[in-house]
Amino acid sequence: MALRAVGNTSTVQVVAQQMHEELSSGRWSVGAQIPSESQLAEDLQVSRSVIREAIRGMVQLGLLESRHGSGTFVRTVADPTPILDYMTIAEVREIFEVQAGFDVQAARLAATRRSASELAGLRELLDKRNAAELNRTDPLGFATADSAFHLAVAEAAHNPLLLELYRYFVTRLREALYRAHSDPEIPDCGPGVHDDLVAAIAAQDPEAAARAAQQVMQPTIEELQGRGV
Repeated sequence: MALRAVGNTSTVQVVAQQMHEELSSGRWSVGAQIPSESQLAEDLQVSRSVIREAIRGMVQLGLLESRHGSGTFVRTVADPTPILDYMTIAEVREIFEVQAGFDVQAARLAATRRSASELAGLRELLDKRNAAELNRTDPLGFATADSAFHLAVAEAAHNPLLLELYRYFVTRLREALYRAHSDPEIPDCGPGVHDDLVAAIAAQDPEAAARAAQQVMQPTIEELQGRGV
């Protein structure tokens, strides 16, 4: 094992980094059981509470799996941390381009899977979103209303993985919407395409819903591309 003693003053992040290195090097392989908390604490010269916190974080990332009464096992060595870190520094255009991808698939699925109550909820959120778009003096209000609408479309898609990805993504989306709506030179897409999106979901037309979702982001993406950002 290549774990190195780091001492009791080290942070959980330092310990987690060493554990990440065990995964990336292949020393901890998929399906293998990792050393016990007590063994790791002895090897790294830290408290078991630090080890426990580091393991908990890696379980939340999906890298490790804790099995009651059996120990902790390697679930995957594909570390999502670089992706999550980059999301915090991504440009507004990059955020909107990714949103377009999520929204197109969510709209397509929502058109075939939405319930009557979800459709009613979408219509209520649409009215709030369209009203907020008219007010350029409240970019936060618009960002909140617009992101809530698109998250509701993702919820109506009834794909748990897509929904969880969108829930994680929506914070950065809200920030990007705030910045875009604060800039008077970036055009609003207008209520029309959002109206078309809800109409297509109501009509259970997945292709029309996908087209409308794509058109929602197009004016903003084109403006940002024209600026070279």
